[in-house]
Amino acid sequence: MKLQLDTESMIDCFFENTHLLGIVAPMEPYKFCWHLNNKLNYDFRTRHDLEIQMRKQNRNYYFSIYEYKVPQGKMSHFLYNNRYDGEFLLPELKHFDFLWLIKYEEADPKKITKIIDTMRSIPILQMVSELSTHLIKNRGNLCF
Repeated sequence: MKLQLDTESMIDCFFENTHLLGIVAPMEPYKFCWHLNNKLNYDFRTRHDLEIQMRKQNRNYYFSIYEYKVPQGKMSHFLYNNRYDGEFLLPELKHFDFLWLIKYEEADPKKITKIIDTMRSIPILQMVSELSTHLIKNRGNLCF
């Protein structure tokens, strides 16, 4: 008898109570985080321990993750770099430079709308839109 790990249910659990934003901003991740930190009064920091490594065609690709935890709250923000050396963390969303995952937020669309509106004031930002995680084919690549 073989036991199989139910990864789909683990992925569903990971994305429970989350919002995902796709961002087009052609700049280095640390510069984009600097803009976010200044505009939103956040403190995004790189998390080397969460960095996602993918191996394709005998090459390693590393996708950085930045995190900001809201003080005195359960909400966490994770900013994924979607590109690394010509590869994409989510190939079906390769037009996005960054993916922003907001975890453990009660369904308050006003907060998400406020974040999106504030982000639109960043001059080099070209587009930001809310995405449905259930429609993303490789969403398991975002799990850590």
